[in-house]
Amino acid sequence: MIQSILIEGLIYGLMVLGVFITFRILNFADMTVDGSFPLGACVMAALIVRGINPSIAILVAFLAGSLAGLVTAIIHSKLHIPGLLAGILTMTMLYSVNLRIMGNRANISLLKYNTIFNTIENNVPQFLNPDTAIVIILIIIVLIIKLLLDLFFHTDFGLCMGALGSNQQMIISQGMNPEIIKAVGICLANGLTGIAGAYAAMYQGFADVGSGTGVVVSGLASLMLGEFVLKSNKIKYLTLRVFIGSILYRALMFLGRRYGYVIGLTANDLKLITGALIIICLIITNYDFGAQIRKRKSDIIQKEQN
Repeated sequence: MIQSILIEGLIYGLMVLGVFITFRILNFADMTVDGSFPLGACVMAALIVRGINPSIAILVAFLAGSLAGLVTAIIHSKLHIPGLLAGILTMTMLYSVNLRIMGNRANISLLKYNTIFNTIENNVPQFLNPDTAIVIILIIIVLIIKLLLDLFFHTDFGLCMGALGSNQQMIISQGMNPEIIKAVGICLANGLTGIAGAYAAMYQGFADVGSGTGVVVSGLASLMLGEFVLKSNKIKYLTLRVFIGSILYRALMFLGRRYGYVIGLTANDLKLITGALIIICLIITNYDFGAQIRKRKSDIIQKEQN
């Protein structure tokens, strides 16, 4: 149980990392995620079926996701279409693209082909549980990606990207083109989402064109959960809490599936739970508990003085 939660939390955490870049850093509501997630899965599956090495397939999935993000960025910047609508348009078009990539099939089974997870399970030592081995490998992969991303956001370009969402005029005054910076950020976010889709398909044993439905919503819920657990403005903690939130979200979904029957919930209610989580997170975010506590302390002190 714990291994499954960790595996799903780490895999989908890469997608949440992409949502974090667009929604939090760039302040760009990007719906492309719902299309780039299955795009990564479909590209990876199509390549593995043709005998391509899974590691190369993962890299191509990243490039495919980045290309999807680039399409959204071009639609937004060159055609002057609002970011939300640009993402929806790209997401809609990607459904047909994904079907084309998989040979007009809705899904492809990977059970008969060698994937990264199959290789781990077949070569794991007898004293080690296969799921535990997968968790260890995923932790290593996630740490590498996280460290590279942390280093990127400490570069001049990364710092400019971090400032773009809150102060675009400052970026322009520095002589940099905000459209290019935003495009790079959107490409990077959807590239990470493509990797997440590829790993998720390998873990599940199949790639499906409908696997991206509601992914961006679950990403937002995971992101908000992480923000409650860890409060910081340092990039190393910002990226860390993305994965913490993703694991917490997967744990909540697991509990909902397993014990939801106690209060009459079924698997069909998981989307309802996700939406409720986001609403609760938004309510708590907008309610300044610190100010309320300080006000109560001030009232108590005034009463004592009187």
